[in-house]
Amino acid sequence: MRRFLCGDGASVCYKQLDMNREQIDVDEIFMLVGSSADELGREVYAVGGYVRDKYLGRESKDLDFVTVGSGIELAKHVASRLGPRAKVTVYANYGTAQVSCHGVDLEFVGARKESYSRDSRNPIVEDGTLDDDMRRRDFTVNAMAICLNAGRMGELVDPFGGMDDLQAKILRTPLDPDITFSDDPLRMLRAIRFATQLPGFRIMPETFEAIRRNASRMEIITRERINDELMKIMKSERPSVGWRLLDMAGLLEYVFPSLLPLKGVEIKEGRGHKDNFSHTLQVLDNVARRSDDVWLRWSALLHDIAKPATKRYVEGLGWTFHNHNFIGEKMVRRIFRDMKLPLNEHMKFVSKIVGLHMRPQQVGDDGVSDSGVRRLITDAGTDLDGLMILAESDITSKQPEKVRRQLEGFSKLRERMGEINDADNLRKWKNPISGNEIMDRLGIPPGPEIARLKQLVKDAILDGHIPYDHDAAWSYLEKFSGICESGD
Repeated sequence: MRRFLCGDGASVCYKQLDMNREQIDVDEIFMLVGSSADELGREVYAVGGYVRDKYLGRESKDLDFVTVGSGIELAKHVASRLGPRAKVTVYANYGTAQVSCHGVDLEFVGARKESYSRDSRNPIVEDGTLDDDMRRRDFTVNAMAICLNAGRMGELVDPFGGMDDLQAKILRTPLDPDITFSDDPLRMLRAIRFATQLPGFRIMPETFEAIRRNASRMEIITRERINDELMKIMKSERPSVGWRLLDMAGLLEYVFPSLLPLKGVEIKEGRGHKDNFSHTLQVLDNVARRSDDVWLRWSALLHDIAKPATKRYVEGLGWTFHNHNFIGEKMVRRIFRDMKLPLNEHMKFVSKIVGLHMRPQQVGDDGVSDSGVRRLITDAGTDLDGLMILAESDITSKQPEKVRRQLEGFSKLRERMGEINDADNLRKWKNPISGNEIMDRLGIPPGPEIARLKQLVKDAILDGHIPYDHDAAWSYLEKFSGICESGD
């Protein structure tokens, strides 16, 4: 019999916990849950992600417990022993409860068996045995349990060979994969996510083929559940793994169809362009190596989203994608709305970065002029660092000399940005002349003329003709606007 001991592997004895501390460790939680179950005459097991991650040496925030009997009753008993700071949230429809205390969330459920109807991923739930509960799990590596009762503490229950699969780094379902995925199609997306998050893990061929066969079942999954999984893929070390697997499994058209037009290469007169899907995923990984900012990673995923719509072939010149950055900027909001991603400052950031992602290269191509650098700093503002990471990550050419030139250009650009004395002020750019002041002092109504005059001031400052100062800006406006007399 395998034993899966907690902590340092020493024998475990129950003891009174100090409930005045801010946190208690996992071993102490296990002892408390185990002794509480013993008092109720119940079996209790730690299950799922904790067991898997414990073996893999990964930190796990999943503390899920299965008991043979009422999970809600056990949760309330555990909470009573944790003291008045413990909060119990009961989900009666699902027979589950959460206990929050000491900085951790403990999830309790009674062992159950499930059956599904064809048009819903919400199961019909009945009380069951531990074996029933293990059978309903998505993958063998998640279908393991550690007993927490006295006398059996640390005993590993592994009915489907999950520990062997962990060692072999494979993902497969405990039961027939067609049934597993058809019953709950979200499990297909979870398979892709686990293969992305867990280094070296692969989905078994028969399991992957079942995903391909059942891909259309994703239509019954809500966007919110899909997005939860996509966000976890995007936060992984190499998010491109997940996106490639989604494509290969036939899931991409159901979870993010906007990416499909990026695929493929068109050839005319013997000239082709790069595969924009592969290029995008390479840029995404390049960004991921340099930044944990998940919204910068989304910017990388969408930075060339408008290339299919702007693709043109020009004789003698080749393939062009004019204004794909500006059109892509406008597409971001629609994509976020359709995908039910947040329409808040995160969407605005992604849209802004997509619109600006060509600017650093353009400034470098123009010889890194002071006015160009100032405009770049002003337009990017506090997002300049992220923009530069994306621009540098966008270099994926297989031509070493081209890569060298581009990197050299970006190096000069960064150097010049550091030399501009007012760079910090430019990042927080605010026009010293407001629209209201122009209307009040010049007596003109709201309209495009206000924007033209403000742009006149901005250009003069960024071109170095006048200092970044209110009085200087107003004097300049009076002198060159042509609509008021000096001294008014």
